Amino acid sequence: MDIKAGQTIVVALGGNAILQASQKGTYEEQLVNVRRAVKEIVRLIQKRYRIVLTHGNGPQIGNLYIQNSLAGEAVPAMPMDVCSAQSQGLIGYLIQQEMINELAKKRMKISVCSFITQVLVSSTDPAFMKPTKPIGPIHNKREAEVLNQKTTFVMKEDSRRRWRRVVPSPRPVRIIEKEIIRENVARGHIVIAAGGGGIPVIDAPSGLKGVEAVIDKDLTSCRLAIDIQADILLILTDVERVALHFNMPRQKWLDVVHAAEARRYLAEGHFKEGSMKPKVEAGIQFVEQGGKKSIIGNLFSAVSSVEGKTGTEIIR
Repeated sequence: MDIKAGQTIVVALGGNAILQASQKGTYEEQLVNVRRAVKEIVRLIQKRYRIVLTHGNGPQIGNLYIQNSLAGEAVPAMPMDVCSAQSQGLIGYLIQQEMINELAKKRMKISVCSFITQVLVSSTDPAFMKPTKPIGPIHNKREAEVLNQKTTFVMKEDSRRRWRRVVPSPRPVRIIEKEIIRENVARGHIVIAAGGGGIPVIDAPSGLKGVEAVIDKDLTSCRLAIDIQADILLILTDVERVALHFNMPRQKWLDVVHAAEARRYLAEGHFKEGSMKPKVEAGIQFVEQGGKKSIIGNLFSAVSSVEGKTGTEIIR
C-alpha cells in the first residue's frame, strides 16, 4: 500500500490511550488500551494518511522515578531524563508491536519505527524556577507526606484535595532528531516519536545535556509537526470537542474556530492549565506557523475527527 503521496498527520495520543485514571498501570492494562487506540490509527492509515505518532508518558515516568527513588539504597537511581528515555522505549515498544500486528491483520505492508527523541529547551526557561507539570500517580495527603520525607519531590495539592508530584515544564525549542524523522515519514514509514514530550536537553559547553523536567506532550507534538512540515495536527483526548464553560450550565461545544478567536478564549481563561489549555495553545501555534489545520477530538473518534464529523478544528 502506497501512502507516500498522502497528507501527513501528527497524531498526539493522550494519556488515556495508554493508562486510564481508574487503572493501576499493569502491563496488561496498558496493552489493552494501546491495542484499542492503534485500531483507530490504522483506520487513518487505510485512508492513505502518513502518520507520525506522539504519546504522553506522565503516569509511566512518574512511576519509574518513584521506583528509582525508593529503591535508591539497593540500586543507583537514574535521573529524570533517563527515566523519560525508558518510558519512551516502553511505550514505543507497546505501540510499535500492536501497530505491526494490526497492519498485518489488514494485510498492509508498512514499516513501523520508534525514535528515542531529544527536545532542546532553554536553560533559562522560567519554568525551571516554578514546577507545575504533574507526573506519576495520584496520592492522598499521608502518602504525599511520606514521599516528601523520603524523596526530594515537590508535591502539590489540586482542587480535589489530591496530591501529585510536580516538575518543571519548559517549552520545546527544537526537535533534535527532526531530520531523520522527516526522512522516514517521506519514505512511507509509520513513525513513533517525541514520546512524553521528548527528553528535555539543553545546550551545555560539552554538548547536549539532559535536565530534570517534563515537556508538555501537546506543545512538543506541535513543534514536531511544524519541524517536519505536517499538514494536520490531531490531538486526541477523552472528550469529543473543546468546550467553553466546560462542565457548567453555559457549556458550549466548539466546532470550527479561527486561531485569533481561540487566542481570545485562551486569554479569557476558558481552558485549564495542564488540561485543555496546552492543547488549544498547540493547535493555535501550528496553524499560525503554516499548518493547514489542527483538530482536537476523542481518542476513539480519530477518523470522524479528521473527516469533520466531530472534534474541534482550529484554522487560520
